[in-house]
Parts: sequence; structure tokens; C-alpha cells
Amino acid sequence: MKLNDIRDNKGARKSRVRVGRGIGSGLGKTAGRGQKGAKSRSGVSIAGFEGGQMPLHMRLPKRGFNNIFAKDYAEVNLGAIQKLVDLGKLSTDGTLDHDALKAAGLARGGKDGVRLLGKGDFSAKLAFRVAGASKGAREAVEAAGGSVEVIEVVSAADKAAAKKNSVKKRKDA
Repeated sequence: MKLNDIRDNKGARKSRVRVGRGIGSGLGKTAGRGQKGAKSRSGVSIAGFEGGQMPLHMRLPKRGFNNIFAKDYAEVNLGAIQKLVDLGKLSTDGTLDHDALKAAGLARGGKDGVRLLGKGDFSAKLAFRVAGASKGAREAVEAAGGSVEVIEVVSAADKAAAKKNSVKKRKDA
């Protein structure tokens, strides 16, 4: 057997049905859609429509609250940082910020920066420049001889609002 001899089993790949190709095809004229009405036309969007009755997704009660102004932090535990330091994958010289933690694969996401959490053992002398740190994390870093600098991070929503205001002021001037 050669690579150019390899084929799918007979009937493994079925070609799609081409509708509207004449009477002889069996799916000509109305192309299996019946006659008239919204469902026979293209662009129909009646998913969830129940004939005028209040749809199920609107009858069920809504629960919870989603704060659109909440800050999105990438949460990093000190134990995970210590593990990478021990393996030699994270440099101990210089300041660790969001970019350095992201490059090491610790900080995923976090549009508004990194927040340090104190879970795990920590003994490395490191300097951090982050958007936030829990009380336990700060104490653990300082006990190991390191430092934590908390920076003010402007959220994405605040940036958008500031940009909108500056554009508005330029138009007025």
C-alpha cells in the first residue's frame, strides 16, 4: 500500500444535497420547503418563537447580577510563582509585572492587570509591580525580603469613557 492508494471507505463521505436543480432531481421547484409562508423564505429567524405565546426563555425568571463595571484581574498565587522560580523558568532579578508573569504563563487574561494571592509557600526575594495584592500575599512577599508596588490601573471602561470625552471636547472647541 502506498500513500497515493489511501481512500475513504465507500459511502464514508456523502455529498450534500443540491436543492432547486429541476424536477428530475426530486428536490426541484420548492426545494423541500413546501409552499409559501415565512419558513419557505430565506432569512427566516423564528428560533424560540411560539406562535405569539410568550416564549419559554422570557417566561422563566432571571437570576443573579453581572456587574459591567467589575475589574478583570489575572489572579496569580505565590505558590505558582515559587514553583517557576525553583524550576529556573522565572528570573529573580528585576521587577515582575503583568508582562513578565504573562510571558511565564502565569497570568492569563486580566485586562485590568494582575492581582497577587497568598496561596502556597513563598520564599523567593522578588519585587512585584502589580494592580493589586491580598494582605496575606503582601505579608508573605515582605517576609521573604521582597517588595510589592501596587499601581493604579485604569480599567477598559474608564479608558473608553475618557476617550469619548476627549473627542467630544475637541468637537466643541
